[in-house]
Amino acid sequence: MRKAKQMNLKLYITCSLMVFGIYANAQQVLSAEEAVELALDHNFGIKIANNAIEVAENNAGILNSGYLPTLNGNAGATYNVDNTEAEFSNGETTVLNGAESSRYNATVNLNYVLFDGLGRKYNYKRLKEEYQLTALDARETIETTIVQLFSIYYTVAQLSENTDALEETMVISKDRLTRAGYQFDYGQNTKLEVLNAEVDINNDSINLINIKQQLKNTKRDLNVVMGNQMSDDFDVNTEVRFLLQLDKADLLEKTKANNVSLLQAEKNIAISQFGIKENKAAQFLPQISLIGSYGWNKNNNNAASFVAVSTNTGLSGGLNLTWDLFDGGATLTRIRNAKIDLENQKLQKDLLVIEIERDFNNAWDDFQNKLIIYQVQEDNIKTAKNNFDRTQEKFKIGQVTSIEFRQAQLNLLNAELSRNQAKYDAKLAEINVLQLSGELLNVEL
Repeated sequence: MRKAKQMNLKLYITCSLMVFGIYANAQQVLSAEEAVELALDHNFGIKIANNAIEVAENNAGILNSGYLPTLNGNAGATYNVDNTEAEFSNGETTVLNGAESSRYNATVNLNYVLFDGLGRKYNYKRLKEEYQLTALDARETIETTIVQLFSIYYTVAQLSENTDALEETMVISKDRLTRAGYQFDYGQNTKLEVLNAEVDINNDSINLINIKQQLKNTKRDLNVVMGNQMSDDFDVNTEVRFLLQLDKADLLEKTKANNVSLLQAEKNIAISQFGIKENKAAQFLPQISLIGSYGWNKNNNNAASFVAVSTNTGLSGGLNLTWDLFDGGATLTRIRNAKIDLENQKLQKDLLVIEIERDFNNAWDDFQNKLIIYQVQEDNIKTAKNNFDRTQEKFKIGQVTSIEFRQAQLNLLNAELSRNQAKYDAKLAEINVLQLSGELLNVEL
């Protein structure tokens, strides 16, 4: 009978472990790389930005350039019923009541601009620059989304580690309550110690409930950035790898060459320059167009006409020259104002260079400082853990009070929470440096 009970106990433990293993495997671990891929494929802001690129690409295509001819067709039909009195040259007179006649026509017209003062050329180049600007805008959207993604992802990671720390604190508090209960039962302690342990465990329970709810909410925020592609039942990777090989001077040069805000400013300057040239071409040079048409006309005349039916077909062509010699100065005013705006854009770019260099240096120093703080917090964990272990041993043999034990427990918890905060602050500071330098999408984080 005893052996049977032992076998049943082993079977129960084995089944329990199997169920636990299945549950643990069911909890999917989402890596940062997978989160980025999901965001790039499914984030709605990125999808909208990609659609804007398609629109800009269409606008910059040959079909919207003005280099192709235009072709249109016209057709018409007219039907008349007339009362006619006709007097001929020989003196005879004819009166027709309800005389019917009809006319039909069809024309195909061709118009092709041979030369428009180079305005078409500059407009085409401007559209190409606008397409590239739209691509930069999309890149900015992607970078902003990825930074937002990492910020939420590492918040989930931090909350996950904080939850583990609070659960560990909860276990210790429960053990303390159990020990205090035994000591009270055997007369080794007062009821006050039991009540203090209950108060502390209630506080730990409240903190654990709150952080678990915060963790759920933050996972939902992360899911929104990824286009709602995950269930709420997932974990994230809490391991962080820093790119310690980053070189400040090299990144600063890349910042000046690849920062998306600087590139956008350069494209806006180029667009303005082509706009000025386009306006000049329209004002100072003529437009020459080739025109051609093919027509068909048929007239069914009434009896009063000498010709009963006439049909005409014909081809015509020619050149048109248009030259706006003077428009009252409106174009000249636009050109002058556009030049001033262009100068302002160049000044804004020069200011932007200075500001971005400042922002990069601030971000770099912030990254280095937070790395140091993280290293200090790592060392602080060891000290707090050592202090707690010693205090716990003394607490078990009655050499320290419950208040001293609780303080050591809170010191360890706060050290763990501060270490977690410092770790992810340092990683986000590194991401900020990479975004400013234009390298965010070029490195493996």
